[in-house]
Amino acid sequence: MMWGSIMSQFFYIHPDNPQVRLINQAVEILRNGGVIVYPTDSGYALGCMIGDKHAMDRIVQIRHLPEGHNFTLVCSDLSELSNYAHVSNTAYRLIKNNTPGRYTFILTATKELPRRLMTSKRKTIGIRVPDNQIALDLLKALGEPILSCSLMLPNEEHIAQSDPEEIRERLEHHIDLIIHGGYLGQEPTTVVDLTEDTPVILRKGSGSIEPFN
Repeated sequence: MMWGSIMSQFFYIHPDNPQVRLINQAVEILRNGGVIVYPTDSGYALGCMIGDKHAMDRIVQIRHLPEGHNFTLVCSDLSELSNYAHVSNTAYRLIKNNTPGRYTFILTATKELPRRLMTSKRKTIGIRVPDNQIALDLLKALGEPILSCSLMLPNEEHIAQSDPEEIRERLEHHIDLIIHGGYLGQEPTTVVDLTEDTPVILRKGSGSIEPFN
């Protein structure tokens, strides 16, 4: 698919009662190699299927991401966590008590995870369970995590895009689907590194850092 030759679809999905038909169409687009924009509890995110290298490369181009940028696995719950990351009992409890929520947890990746999804040097992966009904319904219908990163555009790295109309204006030729799920907060997630014994806050965002002190 040529860069710039697509025209994205635009779905208005109800934030509290997402329409099943539209959720299923969004899942089809993902399964067919699409890149989508979808709502989370901290702004909008770009997402694609875990195994889809081509879609992943498109996200890197849209975001102008540096080599080795952290992608995040956005999950509907913690049931598959151990497939993707090594989690100590302490870390698991911390994650369980603070999900769904506005956090990204950095964990050591397992061997099952494709190499290109890990940050090169440290072999880590970000994991997140968003408190957003559209995202959770989408994940449940898909049956696996969505490979994601926050939708921040070049030169606007500190804010997560929150206005779907503006996203459409800027990106509709570069992505396959934009899900309009309302106007969201702009503050990105709080990033907590749980790879060592003591949690380390890597970015203070919309999630309270209180539970990790």
